Amino acid sequence: MDLDAVRTFVSVAETGQFQAAADELGITQQGVSRRVASLEREFGVQLFTRTAKGSRLTVDGQAMLPHARELLRAAERVTAAVLPGRRALRIDVVARRIAPSNLLHEFYRQNPDIDLDVVTLDHADAAMAVAEIRAGTIDASFRSLRELKLPPGLCSARVIDDRHEILVGPRHPLANAKAVALAELAAHPIWMRGMTDPEPLGYYRDLADAFGLTIETLGPMFGTEALLAELAASNQLATLVGAGTSYLWPESYDLRRIPVVDPIPVYPMRVVWRADNPHPVLAHFLDYLRARPRPSVDVWVPDWARPE
Repeated sequence: MDLDAVRTFVSVAETGQFQAAADELGITQQGVSRRVASLEREFGVQLFTRTAKGSRLTVDGQAMLPHARELLRAAERVTAAVLPGRRALRIDVVARRIAPSNLLHEFYRQNPDIDLDVVTLDHADAAMAVAEIRAGTIDASFRSLRELKLPPGLCSARVIDDRHEILVGPRHPLANAKAVALAELAAHPIWMRGMTDPEPLGYYRDLADAFGLTIETLGPMFGTEALLAELAASNQLATLVGAGTSYLWPESYDLRRIPVVDPIPVYPMRVVWRADNPHPVLAHFLDYLRARPRPSVDVWVPDWARPE
């Protein structure tokens, strides 16, 4: 089986676009199409259905995806075993829009000559990310480590306190506020649907319990674009976003990002790495993270995040 074709299949599945996968892999869109077509011929199935918004996995494609990911992980483990410290520094940023991704981008802008591989284990929980770090397939990941004790040989440091903002449409009662106190949010339901990762689910449950908030996490999530459109049209819906998370929306939506204060709630994230990792760029990256200023104001985090 052609590993490049498998890697291309996974990239299309994760980006939802043949062109986006081509950009990510540094090949042409025609090259992506040829690689996917070769897999489809090999297995005699159709892996994607083209839609107006991109490409959607077929049932066969959905069945193949987890096995394809595991095949790539196995190949990476082989590479890591024989070439320790010689491949690109591989960092899991969890998702492309959030604070770790933007932080890593800034690190790269300051160090453009390094060899860097940015990955997103966005369908993996913290335990799975830790397993990848132990295996050497990734060098570091950003996780809150809620209710997860690291095994021997792994290290972590709290390096991100991502401040919350409330995101609302122009007709929401809070739309014109300069800042919103946590106590004020108790009167407004917060929409955080589509979460499956136990770490953020647990964090938002802790936040809701501490301040009497109503945070709705049940129900389907139809993507960021659909969420932003619903917020723009609603006079009731609100969601919490991290200050370090990037969102783009049409100017006509007139959405408002309003800081949450009194106290300032933050989502704590730790960088996790293997103590004996020999990669020459990893130590530089960890020094960069430790040197970043931490908030000097009073912030709120759950009890499990307080030791540091």
